Amino acid sequence: MRILLFGKNGQVGWELQRALAPLGEVVALDRHGAGPLCGDLSRPDAIAATVREFAPDVIFNAAAHTAVDKAESEAALAHAINAEAVGRMAHEAANLNACLVHFSTDYVFDGSGRQPWREDDPTGPLSAYGRSKLAGEEAIRASGCRHLIFRTSWVYATRGGNFAKTMLRLAAERERLSVIDDQYGAPTGAELIADVSAHALRALQLGSAQGGTYHLAAGGDTNWHGYASFVIETARRLGAEFRASAIVPIPTTDYPTPARRPLNSRLDTNRLRETFALALPDWRVGVARMVQEVIER
Repeated sequence: MRILLFGKNGQVGWELQRALAPLGEVVALDRHGAGPLCGDLSRPDAIAATVREFAPDVIFNAAAHTAVDKAESEAALAHAINAEAVGRMAHEAANLNACLVHFSTDYVFDGSGRQPWREDDPTGPLSAYGRSKLAGEEAIRASGCRHLIFRTSWVYATRGGNFAKTMLRLAAERERLSVIDDQYGAPTGAELIADVSAHALRALQLGSAQGGTYHLAAGGDTNWHGYASFVIETARRLGAEFRASAIVPIPTTDYPTPARRPLNSRLDTNRLRETFALALPDWRVGVARMVQEVIER
């Protein structure tokens, strides 16, 4: 199996290189590309040419414009990367009869209510980022290509920056932290996302499962304040010392940002778990492991 991976140096892309290796030949690209192959999704025509040139059996798109606040002031660029390039990718996949595996986001929803979002719930993105990601999903479906779209939330990894690392740094520098407590979701490790998507692809190739859109997130839910508290408590149990003596909960309204965030980012993962016979561990399992790796480095 020939697999073309876009976004190799992102959190999910990095883990996918490991998870996909047993499935076939993987050519992984970042935005700088490799030889005649282009990995820069701000150039949709070049992306289409790259897919035609490589002629993969499977395309994994782990590349995206993910700077949520910045997307408000550069909506055209976010749309080019998250929608136009994805649509060209999907069109070429359809021509090649290749499968496209794409990663989307909880930001396609408006964050209302408290119930976990199902795959067929009405969408209503609040931000330019969310609108661009939804447009990418719609382009894939319209292309008619075989596909898997995984919507996920609150992605983290040991590699690169993430919320947990930021909290650990700030807790060492400050005596008091203020963290939002009215946005809910499930911190989901890039490692888990990569392993599940590789498993799902294998099931699809063997004909034991159907393609389509699935929600992929760790089990349980929390808010950012609960997430921060768990990270600091876990690190303290591992021997870390911090200046911070208080983590104060605050509402979203106390921390304005250019892009509106959904308050409810809970995702219903029943369809994924039942279709692929998978168990999704509680979010604390992966976060605790990540914190231990960070502390023990």
